[in-house]
Amino acid sequence: MNTVESAANAAGPVRPPVNETKWLRARGRVGRRATGIAIIVPLVGACLTVAQAYLLATILHRAIVDQLASASQAAAILGLVGLVVARAALAWVGEAAGIRAAEDIKQAIRRDLFATLMRRGPDWMRQRSSGELASQILDQVEALDGYFSRFVPAMIAAAVVPIAFAVGLMPVDLVVGLVLLVTAPLIPLFMALAGWGAEAASRQHLTALSRLSGMFADRLRGLLVLKLFGRAEDEIVRVRSASDEFASRTLAVLRIAFLSSAVLEFFAALGVAGVALYVGLTYIGLLDLRGAELGLQAGLFCLLMAPEVYLPLRTLAANYHDRASAKAAVTSLAATFENLPAVDESIATPGIAWAPDSAIGVTARHLTVETQDRGAILADATLDIAPGETVALLGPSGIGKSTLIEVLARLRGHQGLVELGGVPLEDIGEAALRRHVAALGQRPRLFHGTIASNIRLGRADATDADVRAAAEQACVLDFAARLPEGLETPVGERGRGLSGGEAQRVALARIFLRDPALVLLDEPTAHLDVETEARILRAVLEFAAGRTLLIATHSMAVAERMDRICEIDDRRRIVARNARPAASILQGVA
Repeated sequence: MNTVESAANAAGPVRPPVNETKWLRARGRVGRRATGIAIIVPLVGACLTVAQAYLLATILHRAIVDQLASASQAAAILGLVGLVVARAALAWVGEAAGIRAAEDIKQAIRRDLFATLMRRGPDWMRQRSSGELASQILDQVEALDGYFSRFVPAMIAAAVVPIAFAVGLMPVDLVVGLVLLVTAPLIPLFMALAGWGAEAASRQHLTALSRLSGMFADRLRGLLVLKLFGRAEDEIVRVRSASDEFASRTLAVLRIAFLSSAVLEFFAALGVAGVALYVGLTYIGLLDLRGAELGLQAGLFCLLMAPEVYLPLRTLAANYHDRASAKAAVTSLAATFENLPAVDESIATPGIAWAPDSAIGVTARHLTVETQDRGAILADATLDIAPGETVALLGPSGIGKSTLIEVLARLRGHQGLVELGGVPLEDIGEAALRRHVAALGQRPRLFHGTIASNIRLGRADATDADVRAAAEQACVLDFAARLPEGLETPVGERGRGLSGGEAQRVALARIFLRDPALVLLDEPTAHLDVETEARILRAVLEFAAGRTLLIATHSMAVAERMDRICEIDDRRRIVARNARPAASILQGVA
């Protein structure tokens, strides 16, 4: 995070007004090829519908009026069957294309939202519920599925097909064409009125879903603590209350959806009934608005086409709530992430090319880190680490050593200039930074799995031999060898089953699997006895050969073996303490 971003965050997030429809339309470019197919298919199907209705009316006219035998119309009947099959195949292709487009768009949005999380960093994320953030990326983005897969194709078809059908029927019968042309637009008008209420209800529904998901995830993670303190029953009541609220919001959305469908069916039935009444009265001679005789073929064609005029509108009404859900989901995403990811971020290059082939230097100028609860942690600090240098960072607890490690690893926002290898920290791409900078905090995160699988997180393609060598180098085998399953021993989430020192060594083994240019360690020898500390330090220094190393520590035994010692003083600045010749360092390690 650069100085401008830090200042903006300190003043509070600025949230520009959200144009949901514009953002959704721009996002649709990701799946434009599949979306284009999904849009074209209903239009082509409409042409086949006209041909099918005309052919069916012709067959019936010949059979009833001309008294032709069925055998003489075999070709026309086969053609009719072929049109029916072709329409079914087109419907399948259109649905598959819509699903493909929606999946591509959702994947791109989730990728951009995740990139937004990575750019904000842990400092921003720890202020928010992890369950709510997960719900936003999963559930809220999933709410966009129907909009892209069903609503967008239906909207285009509903805007074009009914008018085209009504105008196309005017040469056959002007009255029928006018009736359909007048009644068809009434349906979208009243659907829009119902849609305003549907959008508000959908927004409340998705908010309730996000709250319920976040509450459930957080309670599940803290289930053991709740049980230990006897608060499980109280939390069950709260979860039940949130579930009831979610159910109530769901029913509100369904009520509005049923209202929208009722409006559609009313006007559609009115239009079809009007056409049927006109044709029937014309045939029995009670109504004559044509000035000419209405043939059976023309009448049947108008009757067959009347329901088809309203079919795209029926499809739109069935999927109209998808639009309201999508707009509500976009509003929720904008509120949670304080903005929506820019549409062009998916094609933008994430940072400059940064691939150091050797140790890199670290430079910090006017480095300041402030928090609302603690005030200034670092104030106008300066730091210079030469490429390949090993530096120890000393200072009492809470003085800012861990904060400096987090800043250099871009895990915390800051003000001032920080450069790695001469490149501003904020300009380095996320993937490149994580590849070439290795950081180990005081409380490393271990996941549910085996010891070996947790080590392999450092490099997914590492062989069993590589994992074992890293474990031996980090002294993991000292305790793993005593376990019945060795490195295949399972551990719980957050390293449950291992002590703090053992978890620290497992995390250190991850780093030994990698090839970073800069290594940042925060108390890597904490919770270790003197002998194990010496062995770990020897392994770290051997690994750091040809790399830049910064260790935050309280141990003078560790600090004295570094090339240089720095300290954070009472003024929150970084000062040099002393330096040791490289030869004495090697003797101390030996």
